[in-house]
Amino acid sequence: MSEYVNYLKEVLAPLGAVQPRKMFGGHGIFYDGVMIGLVADDSLYLKVDKQTEGEFIGLDLPAFEYEKNGKTFAMSYRLAPESIYDDPDDALQWARLAYEAALRAKKK
Repeated sequence: MSEYVNYLKEVLAPLGAVQPRKMFGGHGIFYDGVMIGLVADDSLYLKVDKQTEGEFIGLDLPAFEYEKNGKTFAMSYRLAPESIYDDPDDALQWARLAYEAALRAKKK
């Protein structure tokens, strides 16, 4: 596991214990059995949905995208704001948004 992924466990600790799992050539970040984030190229992307995506768009945080067969696909994860790394309250707020979006997605 990379140093960055281990560091994310500390950053997201205000939410509770998160479990990183290797996947997609990166890592998934899980809390309470649901995936709330993904790590690609040492960047954290948090789960979004229609209710939360506006918060990320308002800060101009890009969606996670990947390319396959010459096409670009965007996933329902957006780059986490830099403020989470310096402010535990901010980390908790954004992690909760991701967790709530993940729970709503799980219900579908």
